[in-house]
Amino acid sequence: MKLLTKLILGLFSALLLVSCNQKEADFIDPLLTNRDTTVNPGDDFFMYANGGWFKRNPIPASERSNGIFRTIGDTINSQIKQICEKSAEMTDAPKGSNEQKIGDFYASGMDTLQIEKLGLSPLKADLNRIKAINDIPSLLNTIAYLHTIGANPAFSLYVGQDDKNSSKYAIFLGQGGLGLGNRDYYFNTDKETVNIRAEYVKHIEKMNLLIGKNLEIAKSNAQVIMKLETELAKNSRELEELRDPIKNYNKMGMAQINSATPNIDWKLMTAAMGIKNADTVIVGQPEFYKALNQMVKSYTVEDWKTYLEWDLVNSYASYLHNAIEKQNFYFYSTVMSGVKEQKPRWKRIVEQTDGSLGELIGQVYVKDYLPKGSKEKLLEIGNNIRDVYAERIKTLDWMSEETKKKALFKLSKIVMKVGYPDKWKDMSSVNINRGTFLANVMATNKWAINTMISKYGKPVDRTEWGMYPQTYNAYYSPSNNEICVPACNILVPGFEGRMPDDAVLYGIIGGSTFGHEITHGFDDQGSQYDEKGNLNNWWTAEDLKKFKAKTKLIVDQFSQYEALPGKFVNGDATQGENIADLGGVVMGFEAFKKSAQYKNKEKISGLTPEQRFFLAYGYAWMVNIKPESLAQQLLTDVHAPAKYRINGPLENNPDFHKAFNIKPGSKMRRPDNLKVVIW
Repeated sequence: MKLLTKLILGLFSALLLVSCNQKEADFIDPLLTNRDTTVNPGDDFFMYANGGWFKRNPIPASERSNGIFRTIGDTINSQIKQICEKSAEMTDAPKGSNEQKIGDFYASGMDTLQIEKLGLSPLKADLNRIKAINDIPSLLNTIAYLHTIGANPAFSLYVGQDDKNSSKYAIFLGQGGLGLGNRDYYFNTDKETVNIRAEYVKHIEKMNLLIGKNLEIAKSNAQVIMKLETELAKNSRELEELRDPIKNYNKMGMAQINSATPNIDWKLMTAAMGIKNADTVIVGQPEFYKALNQMVKSYTVEDWKTYLEWDLVNSYASYLHNAIEKQNFYFYSTVMSGVKEQKPRWKRIVEQTDGSLGELIGQVYVKDYLPKGSKEKLLEIGNNIRDVYAERIKTLDWMSEETKKKALFKLSKIVMKVGYPDKWKDMSSVNINRGTFLANVMATNKWAINTMISKYGKPVDRTEWGMYPQTYNAYYSPSNNEICVPACNILVPGFEGRMPDDAVLYGIIGGSTFGHEITHGFDDQGSQYDEKGNLNNWWTAEDLKKFKAKTKLIVDQFSQYEALPGKFVNGDATQGENIADLGGVVMGFEAFKKSAQYKNKEKISGLTPEQRFFLAYGYAWMVNIKPESLAQQLLTDVHAPAKYRINGPLENNPDFHKAFNIKPGSKMRRPDNLKVVIW
């Protein structure tokens, strides 16, 4: 959820000593300067808290948004760039060392002359394999192969923890294969989406021309691909339907899935992907596979070859020569997200290097850039949040003692992975060189896929991390009943050389990070898993009924937000994140109330402790986004837009209303009969 920056490297070490001697007059408090005081906080707290910053910092042409994530992200990229460039200069680094892999990967991505010279040749062998398909068995075998190299045609497959037996890994089959990503792009009738569909067909035509097809074939191929993907989309579930873990859990033996899809032998398919001795699969959307089974024969082998060729080139377009890369950027970034210019080459390659070799970069990052004490401070805040969560559960007026006992037990068992892992993943088998950028990307993709597939049949490793310490984000895993908060979440831009006061720490790190992630264990999805991470109802029937009535209120609240003219937030699809935001800000404030700053009513920059806390919470989601990107988010993202992640929870919060004297009838104060209080 947040990022570490070099802005605050001395947060808990030497720079803290400097801050003690720093004159208060030298400090420009971002909580003050970010504000737009022409906005009434009772009308729109999002703009009141952040509008001043937005006025001074328009969204760059190369970005889809601007705000705290971009500010910290740029600093992280600058640090990773130093790691990449330093490694690239070490041309004599030992083969297989972290420095050699990082340096060669980055150098190959920056070598545009070599990329232009190679053209499509890095994909030649795989394209030839697609051309050689001559029947359904070879088609299915090739589809399986493409999944092992980072393409995802026709469906999705992954190996993960069984939702009903978290101690074992299972094979999951889900819907997929869509170049537009989400089913609604194929059917919505608003003018923006209709235009995107038209542009998508043009884009496929242009990409076909760029890989050597003549105009007639390019046009024909685009129609075939659009028709095939539209049929896949027609049989795909909507975003909100994918949130029900029970309805999307359909375990089948191999004989059963093969009987349901007689044209596809999943025993052979999984074996071709490297999964040995598969005995069962968990099918997310059986109706999708019923349709796919028919499509295997209703579309010709030539149609499928056309689609697979497109899927492969589309998957790796960003790593090919300039003309293909530019066309890919134009459609996916400009048409779909409103981004007019590409980021500088170095920034794109730094981000790709981190994405592909983040496990290796993380080791350098922790050693050279992470301030000492970060992990300990994060744990302190996290444990304080968990303590107040327990207190809060005990006083709930809508939950029975029986369910409270189980909720408290689950809370006590939440594992906190904080800072960075104790052991790093082994990437010694990955071969990286300076010759071919795409080959390097594919090598890391293969490693990630093989690592995932190799888990099948092995004991679950609950110590594994799903994020890097330099990743400004966080997550809750229902199967492990754990939260992961990477080290970089500790930083707050604007507090260089000084410790942020507790109101800021608990508003951002306590509320929007730890409080948010812990609440995911008790949102509409997480609440269906027990303390061991198994899909297992631990509620009494009456308490579950009361809980669902409360979650319906938050669905109704967010469904009323019109983010763009005629485009509303999807309250069903975003309810898990909205519940987490609602609980997070409450828990952050409850923990803050135990601090000396709160108890002593200490004012800073003329702001009360309460005002500073809620302004800090607003700072946590200080994001301004382009309309095209916002429209895309509304269709594809389970997170509500940043504006409503601030305003939505605070409309229900009496402590916020008191802090800013928000009167009844104000936009930022929901009527008592509609107020949502869950955790």
